[in-house]
Amino acid sequence: MKLGIAGLGKMGANMARRLRLGGIDVVAFNRSAEVTDALVAEVGITASYTLEQLIKALPLPRVLWLMLPAGAVTEQVIEQALPLLSPGDVLIDGANSYYKDSVRRAQAVETSGVYYVDAGVSGGIWGLENGYALMLGGSKQAVDYIQPVIRALAPGSETGWLHCGPAGSGHFVKMVHNGIEYGMMQAYAEGFALMKAREDFDLDLAAVAEMWRHGSVVRSWLLDLMGEFLDEDQQLDNILPIVADSGEGRWTALEAIEQGVPAPVMSLALMMRYASQGGDEYGAKLLAKMRQGFGGHALGEEKPQ
Repeated sequence: MKLGIAGLGKMGANMARRLRLGGIDVVAFNRSAEVTDALVAEVGITASYTLEQLIKALPLPRVLWLMLPAGAVTEQVIEQALPLLSPGDVLIDGANSYYKDSVRRAQAVETSGVYYVDAGVSGGIWGLENGYALMLGGSKQAVDYIQPVIRALAPGSETGWLHCGPAGSGHFVKMVHNGIEYGMMQAYAEGFALMKAREDFDLDLAAVAEMWRHGSVVRSWLLDLMGEFLDEDQQLDNILPIVADSGEGRWTALEAIEQGVPAPVMSLALMMRYASQGGDEYGAKLLAKMRQGFGGHALGEEKPQ
């Protein structure tokens, strides 16, 4: 099977590598041509230097996988690609797109006879080695057709991927997946911070993480990663305490509100990311002034021992 990939960032490039290892022919286009050329030399993909050239290089029915930033960039490339595609072709959006955008895009794309598949992709930089968890939305015909690609990317031919349902469902499941990820990460961070604060016990946090990795109910891949970096550096003095949010946690919290489904852990984890970005600085200043006002407490007072 031959597949086109537009977008060779960290995820897209590693997906191209894994597909080539799985025997899939890849034609690729990236805005920076040197990235494409490097992959040509490394794994033998076919280079394209325009979107039109990429699409023309694919056999009918074409399969075009977009691994671009979610939002305006993905929207623009879909608009550019659609007139170049033919009925029966499959267009896959592998970005972390908002599922409501995917539902809308599917309706627009499929009026031209092109199949639309929204693909939630998880695996990060480790996907090349371990495979990618794939959450797919779209018609059964389209997902069935691209199964050779899916099986090559997934951790196993029958595991690590799921046709979740109609268009939008893949990105919806990925959105909730990332909301859960926010909550898990926040819980680990709070727990290890609590243990570090108990200085009289002089806990070896790397040893705790390693012990929990075996048999504990809180073991996970996130804990594996934490154990590795704590083994190298437990103080983390050179790490800025700023955590970005890429959108999925926000969408998950909004979905919980819209559906009236309680999701306090995921929502609070999102709020803590905002706090790490300085979103609580002004509020903290107001709290300090109020405390001074009613209690006469000094501003900048050291915390009690």
